[in-house]
Amino acid sequence: MSEVSTYATGKRKTAVARVWISPGTGKMIVNGTDADHYFERETSRMIARQSLEVIEVLDKYDVKATVAGGGHSAQSEAIRHGIARALLAETPERRLTLKRAGFLTRDDRKKERKKYGQAGARKRFQYSKR
Repeated sequence: MSEVSTYATGKRKTAVARVWISPGTGKMIVNGTDADHYFERETSRMIARQSLEVIEVLDKYDVKATVAGGGHSAQSEAIRHGIARALLAETPERRLTLKRAGFLTRDDRKKERKKYGQAGARKRFQYSKR
């Protein structure tokens, strides 16, 4: 990691990613391990790199991220959000491209809590009059 790096935070569901980007060769480190080893699914790896791909700088930046909470899917989306925000902080002219791709909007959907006296968040117990 070089000295000049840009920091941003990305979020999705309960996952929070702290992301640092710096000029480099396209290396991505997540929680101290290579992203290819951290994310088992190819789709999670692809989602994490989407922000860099949409502005065509995939091999120009090194990414270091620490992520906590949620599952691997939410974590990869949190990293994508964090990278997009870091790229925007570095070069504001990228805003239109990143915004149109939908990477600057924080997806705030979360799991609805289970209600008391019910089987789940929406499911009810079977009703019987007698």
